[in-house]
Amino acid sequence: MAEKRAQRRLAAILAADVVGYSRMMRENEAGSLAQLKTHRIEVFDPRIAEHNGRIVKTTGDGVLVEFASAVDATECAIKIQRALARRNEDVPEGHRIELRIGINLGDIIVDGDDIYGDGVNVAARLEGLCDAGEVYVSEVVHDQVEGKIEATFVDLGEHTVKNIDKPIRVYCVSDQASVRLKATTVEGADEPLPLPDKPSIAVLPFDNMSGDPEQEYFSDGITEDIITELSKISGLFVIARHSAFTYKGRSVTLKQVGRELGVRYVLEGSVRKSADRLRITAQLIDTSSDHHLWAERFDRNFEDIFAMQEEVARRVAEALEVALKPVEATRLSRAPTDNLQAYDIYLRTRNSFLPPTRVHLMAARNAYSRVVEIDPSFAGGYAGASLTYSFATMFGHSEQPRSDSESAFEYAQRAVTLDDELALSHSALGMSYALVGKHDQSIEAAQRAVELQPGDTDGYMYLNCCQLVAGLGEEARDAMLIALRLDPQYVSGPYFNALGTAYFICGQYEEAVEAFEQNAANGGPVAPPMLSRWTASLTALGRMDEASAKVDDLLRYEPEFSLSRVR
Repeated sequence: MAEKRAQRRLAAILAADVVGYSRMMRENEAGSLAQLKTHRIEVFDPRIAEHNGRIVKTTGDGVLVEFASAVDATECAIKIQRALARRNEDVPEGHRIELRIGINLGDIIVDGDDIYGDGVNVAARLEGLCDAGEVYVSEVVHDQVEGKIEATFVDLGEHTVKNIDKPIRVYCVSDQASVRLKATTVEGADEPLPLPDKPSIAVLPFDNMSGDPEQEYFSDGITEDIITELSKISGLFVIARHSAFTYKGRSVTLKQVGRELGVRYVLEGSVRKSADRLRITAQLIDTSSDHHLWAERFDRNFEDIFAMQEEVARRVAEALEVALKPVEATRLSRAPTDNLQAYDIYLRTRNSFLPPTRVHLMAARNAYSRVVEIDPSFAGGYAGASLTYSFATMFGHSEQPRSDSESAFEYAQRAVTLDDELALSHSALGMSYALVGKHDQSIEAAQRAVELQPGDTDGYMYLNCCQLVAGLGEEARDAMLIALRLDPQYVSGPYFNALGTAYFICGQYEEAVEAFEQNAANGGPVAPPMLSRWTASLTALGRMDEASAKVDDLLRYEPEFSLSRVR
């Protein structure tokens, strides 16, 4: 009789064990067993089931799980580690249940309910390399999941492990959501953000050397414009202006800036404006070594301001050996307007409608109208005006929503017609389409803005908004996580509300509550829509006492609130 052929299949294998299990059992056997059982019922099993995993076997301190998908296995591991980190916040060190997790994708041998083979062995060896709270994956897993989940990967190089013939390339999974949340709390303030996989830079606010405090806005505007120019270069990772400006007037070391923002390089400098002359000095510094890579002084006529900013951006790219794509070089060389008076008002206005209160929006709209009046060919004035109409409609400040929606579209369309290469024009168009439910056009326009300026966090924020209105929760979540990484210190803005809403739409209620709590802890904006989703998320999790308290908060903000109105 022919020998029965072994059953084989390709599978993603997750191997995990409890750190310090033997010591915990020696010190408190009954308590440790009870704690581990509770964690399995409340943390491990639900998340494994959520991601279609099969528990193959458990040992006293470990578990082996099979998944059909490497993406499912990795997302499951991240969620387990994230949940354990939250549970351990108030648990004394030495009494915490902490896991090491290794994941591999490979061929396995099936024997009844059990599995064997190198696919399993590599996962176990990866788990053995980990420290507490970490997730390590093999190269094949990394190649399968990179870009498909909200995480980054740190290449740890090749490792030779027991009973495996060839060295294994190992990657540590960095959960961006957890890193981001921890980085914005006092307890996690010392934890550095991981470096991106391309040259990363923060532009600190340039000093105003004009001797006139009234010119402070101008030096700030130069800083913002240099950030804008750099963010058009896809080969760079550029920290957004909100986070960069948290260091204005503060005495900090560049090494501290690098750790807190997760960047390798810093650009700093000064601006001196005198009559019709302008001087900009700039220096590029490696935060890890304080080594000055490049420094230069630019002296020009004031009318050459745009050429100076473009040249600074080009010189930074050259110093970091980042090649510009032809289309990026063209975008850098384009001046937004020839009218410096219109540009001056634009500099003073472009951040003035945030937060979008009625007073802020009306003041900004008046200023943008003045920009349009002075220079009818400057697209930035029309794009800014369009956004004031969109925000007024979205946030309930409009007395004529239909008319304001039409104005938002007309101004945005005019901006795109005047300057199809200005990212803000397409963001404004996307927002105006979202107001009237034209979701495909809305998202297409917002994505175009991100393509034009890939390092602009506002572009991702507007894209997130368009995706939320269209009900695309996962896409909106991913856009917001990119914005949060580009702007890691902007903790009091709307980002966590937007992230929480995206998680809510995805049905990820724990993550939604965590994001809303983070917004509140940081003094972020509070509004009835956010409170209603926070309440609903708590209800979905069965946390009824907390949900009831949130209902009280909601009714204090909006006494006439009702579910029928939400529908």
